Amino acid sequence: MSLKADLKQVLAGEVDDAPSTLETYSHDASLFEVVPQVVTYPKDAQDVQKLVQYVAANKDKQPNLSITARSAGTDMSGGAVNESIIADFNRHFTTIYEVTPKSAHAQPGVFYRDFEVETFKHNALMPSYPASRGLCTIGGMVNNNSGGEKSLEFGKTEKYVTELEVVLADGSLVKIGPLNKKQLAAKMKQKDFEGHVYRETFKLVDKHYDKIKKAKPNVTKNSTGYNLWNVWDRDTGIFDLTKLIVGAQGTLGLTTDIKFSLVRHRPHSGLLVAFLHDIDHLGEVINTVLKHKPATFESFDDVTLWLSIKFMPYFLQMLGPVKFIKLLIGLIPDGIMLLHGLPKLILMVEFNGETVDEVRTKIKALHSELNLKHKYYEITAQEEDPTEASAEKYWIMRRQSFQLLRKKVKDKHTAPFIDDLVVNPEYLPEFLPQMRKIIKKYDLFATIAGHMGDGNFHIIPLMKLEDRDERAKLRPAMEETNELILKYHGSLSGEHNDGAIRGPWLERAYGKEVYRYFRDVKDIFDPDNIFNPHKKANADWDWTMSHIRKSF
Repeated sequence: MSLKADLKQVLAGEVDDAPSTLETYSHDASLFEVVPQVVTYPKDAQDVQKLVQYVAANKDKQPNLSITARSAGTDMSGGAVNESIIADFNRHFTTIYEVTPKSAHAQPGVFYRDFEVETFKHNALMPSYPASRGLCTIGGMVNNNSGGEKSLEFGKTEKYVTELEVVLADGSLVKIGPLNKKQLAAKMKQKDFEGHVYRETFKLVDKHYDKIKKAKPNVTKNSTGYNLWNVWDRDTGIFDLTKLIVGAQGTLGLTTDIKFSLVRHRPHSGLLVAFLHDIDHLGEVINTVLKHKPATFESFDDVTLWLSIKFMPYFLQMLGPVKFIKLLIGLIPDGIMLLHGLPKLILMVEFNGETVDEVRTKIKALHSELNLKHKYYEITAQEEDPTEASAEKYWIMRRQSFQLLRKKVKDKHTAPFIDDLVVNPEYLPEFLPQMRKIIKKYDLFATIAGHMGDGNFHIIPLMKLEDRDERAKLRPAMEETNELILKYHGSLSGEHNDGAIRGPWLERAYGKEVYRYFRDVKDIFDPDNIFNPHKKANADWDWTMSHIRKSF
């Protein structure tokens, strides 16, 4: 029988191998093309167990059998594509069980946009949403350890996951959360696969405790490797395997249920925008801004601004006539500043508060200090109208830059391969000009946008990947970029994770010993490599390069 026929006998959910379906699932938001054998839509957790048990039982006869979990398919590192079985959680795992002012319980296939509607009813927020907040699911956020514009104040998804339900490699369904020493001891005494996972993981992180703690990247956010340094804390006696599952991209198990903690959603916000015509004193400006403890500190470059101006009709289509006219009117005062030339960077500093006056006071304080210390910058501050509506024009340009690239530049395509670097702010005045030189050296048309407060930048070149000469740029450009990032003690990914694009670089980033620990974790949880192969610590450059898209 065919794989589809076998799985139809096993699963209650749907199974599909139509060519059009396989084509759809052969891509995510990355630059890869990987055609699966079959797409499954598990109906419930028991269906996921059956799927894992089937693959585990047949792995010896069919060595290439494996499972990759997928929801919205917005992953930019190639984490949601696979040559074998795709398990789509976006069709049936869409229940929001409960939301309170402080917590939420839902399934991984829930769109964040729907989840946020429910949390707002309780004046609460899950603040680690990415720029793709309108497209992504909460399961993808967990498995990528997502962050975004509010990470500066609130941190990433790992901070808000309180419990996960996960199907392990033997098909067992387990609940994972923080354990004290007594609870951990009981888990390790179990004679089943779950007990094996706890025993071997504890042995690994305790034996190499100091080296693992030291290996944690000294940056504000990181999505590379497995977060071993956060699993075991000798001082508190807390052992928490959610820290491994979050950000593992489904390489250690399949998540079927999620519990989050939430934060209070403050009702008012306001924005200060600075136009920087040079970046020689960027480090000083960043330090001044951070002293005022903003909720958000974002940026985008002159290329993004120019694209927004050039493709303004796109916003008409997206917003509709009324909002589009408001956008144009709102841009008129700031357009006067552009008569002096396009700035190299646009900085967006947002403050939140319980009242409009609170927000206004915060904006005025920063505005005054920037004017006093940094008079070579042009600043527009929403002191009279510090509302989200009046800031919308800038958020539209910032949040829509990637979509603009994907949809409007017809002769080239987005190539996210140096798309998520992190360099601490104190190094940015030196780092950014050198990064620009690499972009220029390889003749890459690229925008630079990101989270200025924590040094997390998204650089997404446009390339003709069907052209062999263009594809030949990928590896050397990535090597130079990554070496530059590591020179300044940065991380190769703050939010978008390793997947297939950065997995091959983990050994260089962490060294052979720590990389071996990552491989050990994979072997403990997934000894037969049935979960999302060729990603993270099991990635290799040959496989990665052989699956770059050649047509669009």
